[in-house]
Amino acid sequence: MARDMSDKEILKMELDQLKKEVSTPRTPVNANCTDTVAFVEGLAPNDPLIKGVPDDKNPYKGDKGGCIIT
Repeated sequence: MARDMSDKEILKMELDQLKKEVSTPRTPVNANCTDTVAFVEGLAPNDPLIKGVPDDKNPYKGDKGGCIIT
C-alpha cells in the first residue's frame, strides 16, 4: 500500500497518526506501577502458583506418582 503512495501522502498519514497519539491521555509510570503492584498483591493469597493447590482439589495428584525433573 505504501509503495503506491507518494512521499507527500505518506508524510500526511504519519502526521495524522501523530496528531491522534498526542491527544491520547497518559498516566505517570509510577502510578501505573503502584496500581499493578496493588493488584498483584491483592490476588496473591488466592494464586495457585504462589500458594499451591490443595491435594483434595488437585486433579493430577493420585496413584499415578509424580514427575521429577532433574
